[in-house]
Formats: sequence, C-alpha cells, structure tokens
Amino acid sequence: MSEKSTRRLIEVCEDIVMGQSPESSSYNIFGQGLPFFQGKTEFGEEYPTAVKWCSAPIKIAKAGDILISVRAPVGATNIAKEECCIGRGLAAIRVNPNKMNRDFLLLQLKHLEKDLIKKGQGSTFEAIGSDILYDLDVYTPEIETQKRIAKRLTAKLKEVEKTRNATEIVNRDLKRLKYLTLKDFLSEFNSTVKFRLGEKAITTSGSTPSRGQKDYWEPAEIPWVKTGEIVFAPITKSEEYVSAKALKECSLKLLPENSVLIAMYGQGKTRGQSAILKVPATINQACFAILPNETWSPEFLQLWLMYSYQDMRSMSENRGGNQANLNGDLLNSFEIPAPSLKIQKEVVTKVTNALTELDIMKANWKKSEGEIKTLPNRLLAQAFNEIEND
Repeated sequence: MSEKSTRRLIEVCEDIVMGQSPESSSYNIFGQGLPFFQGKTEFGEEYPTAVKWCSAPIKIAKAGDILISVRAPVGATNIAKEECCIGRGLAAIRVNPNKMNRDFLLLQLKHLEKDLIKKGQGSTFEAIGSDILYDLDVYTPEIETQKRIAKRLTAKLKEVEKTRNATEIVNRDLKRLKYLTLKDFLSEFNSTVKFRLGEKAITTSGSTPSRGQKDYWEPAEIPWVKTGEIVFAPITKSEEYVSAKALKECSLKLLPENSVLIAMYGQGKTRGQSAILKVPATINQACFAILPNETWSPEFLQLWLMYSYQDMRSMSENRGGNQANLNGDLLNSFEIPAPSLKIQKEVVTKVTNALTELDIMKANWKKSEGEIKTLPNRLLAQAFNEIEND
C-alpha cells in the first residue's frame, strides 16, 4: 500500500469507541434501557439481535456505527441499527462522512478480517486493542469513487446471497426427495403382512469394556461401533477398537458382516438411524443389532428402517424421563413387511439406483455450495486488489 492510497483508520473516523461491559446488575431481559451487545454471537444477518438490555451503559454505539468484534473471535462486522450499549468484545467505528463512505469501509473491513485475526493476541483468547484498530491501514480513494465501488460490490454480494439461498432450497429439496424416493418404492408394503423384528430375527446389543483396564483396548484388534457412527451408510471401520481379551471377558458379541445396526439413543438426529455392518464388529450398549436372517435381506431391512426413521423415533417419545430413548423391547416389537427375498432384491436394486442419482445431485450441489461460499471473499479481494494497483 502506498502512502497516497491509504490512511490510518482513526484518521478517517469521527470516533472509534472501544466497548466496556457495565455492571452485571444493570443487565435485564425485559427491554429496559439500551440493547446490549457483547460480541459476534449476537450478530444477525444484517443487524445485531438483542437478547439483553442495559439500564446503565458505559460505552455507547450510535445508530449507523460499524460494530466490529475485537475479541474471541476477531474481525466480524455488523451495523448498529439503533443506539446501543457495547461490551468489551466490540468496538464501534464512526466514520467521518467527508473522508470515508461507511459502506465502503464496511466492505473493506470484511476484506481485512483475516489480517485482523492474525493481529489478535492473548493467552486465554485472542483480542485486538485500540492501537491496532487506530493504526489499521485502509484504502481512501475519492469519496465518489468509494461510493461507486461500494454500490457495485454490494449489488454483487446481494446476488451471491440470493444464489446461496437458492442452493439451500435445493439442499432441502434433495433431502425431501430422498424420503419421497423411499416412500415411492416402499409405501406399497404398508398394506402387506408384517412381522415383529424379534419374531423373525435374533437381536442383541453390546457393552462398553472398562476404560480403566488397558488390555481391553490394547492391542486394538476388533472394531467397536458407537451410535455416532451409525449414519445411514455402510460401516467398514470404527473409531475405536477393543482387544480379543475384551471380547472374551466382557458382555460383547462379535457380530457378523451384514448385521443391521440401529442407534437406540444419542444426540440430535442420531436416535433411530441405521446402517449395515460390512465387517465383523462389536457394539456399545446404545446400539441395537439385527443379525442376518432368512426373512429379510440386510439391504431391504435397512432401507425399510431408513424409511421408518420418524416412526421409530416417535415410538420412544412421550415415555417420561429426561431422554426419549429406544430400547430392545420397542425395537423387537417394531413391525416390518416381509415380501419374498426375490422381491426384496428387486426393490433394493430400484431404490439403490434412484438414491445413487440423488447422491450425484448432492455431490454437485456441495461443489456449487463450496464455490458460492468463497465467492464473497474472492469478489472483495479482486475489488481491493484493483484499487491497490490503480
């Protein structure tokens, strides 16, 4: 940067207000006083969203000020929609309109975010002080040039945001299509004869060897599967392994290949997810295993369980207690249709082909999503590189 093209940030501002947290006794959630913001976590898409207010503010940002996160994490920006109280995690930048266009500076700060992150210091968490903000070099072309660049860039970024929103809709549609595909091929079996899992298949669960006994975990010889690894995809390896001694001395069974696993409990969406075991393995107590049997092919069984995901989750809800967990009794009583193995094979082929097409669409979507996510930074870099080279 040449001296002619840049100035220190403090030189183009009316003020830079470093935040200071007021006494906690002045906080409230009832809307009394000024909205109170402490950091990036309260930043919305365009304006920060208040979750608390302060009746005795110490440091105040005015409406229209640029808010910048100065600690853990550093560099995120937003605009103050109204007068507000700012804690020590934020600073308020008030531009001098005769020297700097606010929107131009906001875009430039977004471009400089990675540089600001590198300037962060601190042993507990990284932060930047007023000296770093004051001395930050910013481009200062003529005001009209700033306005023109800001207008052009803002319009481009809005188009990128529209495209990003469109890709999110596509992603939701792909998830919906996956369920509709299963429903299209499997719903006809809802009206056929069903059997309880426990009537036609041997089922079991596992256990966790003592963590305090090292020879149960070393040498790592046999896969030991946990619920977090059951994600509607074939299981070919595990995150942890147990020893042959653990298999012999603990309540563990070596499950054969093509056993079908169900997560009985776990965080978020885990409960009710299923997968086919593609290697002999053991499982923990939160997993339910259906051994290979003559009634259901593992592929058909797993597709039906995937199709019935919400039904299985519903079975375990409203049962009292802190968690809505599945258990062996519930799953053994779960009813599943049993067409001939020939028909099962035909259905599996059709569904697998359809899901493979959706997976290809998903992969293409992910590629586009990745490109769109990096586009704003690339647009900003291009714009400010052009300014530097003028």
